[in-house]
Amino acid sequence: MAQPVTTVTTSGPTPVAPPGAPRRGSGRGRSTSWLIRISVLVFTIVAWWLVTELKLIRPLYLPGPGAVWHAFVQANSDHQVAPGVNRIVRGAQNYYLWEHLVASLQRIAVGVGAAIVVGIPLGLMMSTVKWIGIVTEPYLNFLRSLPPLGYIGLLIVWFGIGDTSKIWLLFLAAFPPITMATISGVRGVREDQVNAVLSLGASRRQALTSVTIPATLPEVLNGIRVAVGFAWTTVVAAELNNGIPGIGGLAYLSGTQLQTPLTIACIIVIGVAAVALDGIIKLLETVLVPWRGKA
Repeated sequence: MAQPVTTVTTSGPTPVAPPGAPRRGSGRGRSTSWLIRISVLVFTIVAWWLVTELKLIRPLYLPGPGAVWHAFVQANSDHQVAPGVNRIVRGAQNYYLWEHLVASLQRIAVGVGAAIVVGIPLGLMMSTVKWIGIVTEPYLNFLRSLPPLGYIGLLIVWFGIGDTSKIWLLFLAAFPPITMATISGVRGVREDQVNAVLSLGASRRQALTSVTIPATLPEVLNGIRVAVGFAWTTVVAAELNNGIPGIGGLAYLSGTQLQTPLTIACIIVIGVAAVALDGIIKLLETVLVPWRGKA
C-alpha cells in the first residue's frame, strides 16, 4: 500500500487577512499621496514666485504670491484707502471676503436645494411613468445643453437684478444633472429585485421606497456632486449684475477695475470652497451609501 506523501515547508502557512481587515501599507499609501500633493503645491507656488520675481510676466497680468496674499488680507480687514489717506475701508466693496463667500454659498444652497427638491421626484416620475418621460425628456435635454450666459439676460428681465434671478440661474444649472442622474439610477435598478419584493407581498410604493430609492441613491449623490460643480462655475455669471456681496461678483468687479491680485485671491477662494464642498458630499456618500464599490 502506498504511503501518503507529506510535503514539509519551512516558510510556514501563508497568513490570510480576515475580511474587512485594513490592508498593510494603506496608511503609508495615504501619507505618500498627501506628500505628493503638498510637494506639487509647493513647487507650483515656488514656480509662480520665480516667474514673477524674474519679471517674465507683467504684474498686471500675473501678480506674485505676496501681492495676492496682501490682497486677501486686505479684503478680510479694515485698511486705509491709500498710504497717507486716513479714510478706512472695510474689506472689499464694504464687505469682508468671507462675507462675499457666505453670500454666494447661500445663493448656491438655495438654488441647488431647489434643484434637489424638484429634480429627484421628477427623475423618479420620468423613469417610472413612461408617458411622463416621453413628454419631458426632450425639454430636459434642451435645458441641459443651454449655457447659463445664454439666458441670464432673460432671467433679469423676468425677475430683476436681485437675488431671485441669481437663484433661478443656479437652479437651472443644477437641475438637469440631478434629474438625469436620478433617471439613470432608476433605470439601473435590476428588475428581478423589484419583482422579488413584489412577490413577497410588497406594494408598488413599498418597492419604490425599499428597493428603487436606496439603489438609486449613489447615482443621485453623484448627480448632486456634478450639480454643485455646475453651480460654482455659474456663480460668476449669476453675480455679474448686482452681485455684491458675492465672491463671483467681487471676482468680476475687481477684474474690470484691474485689481488682479484681488481677482486671483477670489479665484483661489472659489476653488478651495468648491473642493471643500465636494469633499463634504463625498463624505456624505460614504455615510449614506457605505455599500457602494463593495462586492
